[in-house]
Amino acid sequence: MVSKGLLIRLHAQPGRDADVVAFLESVIPLVDAEPATTALLAVRFGPSEYGIINAFPDDTGMQAHFAGHAAAGLSEQAANLFAAPPAIEPLEILASKLPGPM
Repeated sequence: MVSKGLLIRLHAQPGRDADVVAFLESVIPLVDAEPATTALLAVRFGPSEYGIINAFPDDTGMQAHFAGHAAAGLSEQAANLFAAPPAIEPLEILASKLPGPM
């Protein structure tokens, strides 16, 4: 059961959309190595506006994600790729359907 989440909104710098998409794709293997990150969705909200949605079983899992390689990569690339700092919003997950083991 997941109960915690993050919504991270990202606004690409002009002309950097393809780089943002490549970055979002590149974090998947890093997040795969985080056992407490139950889900990661990289989304496009509209022109040059992207987002990351993460799900965790609890606050401990969310804090482990903040300390992980994907979060470090986001911090490192923020000034190069994004027009503004990432906006990070915590979420309370009320219900979910996530895939089981493959």
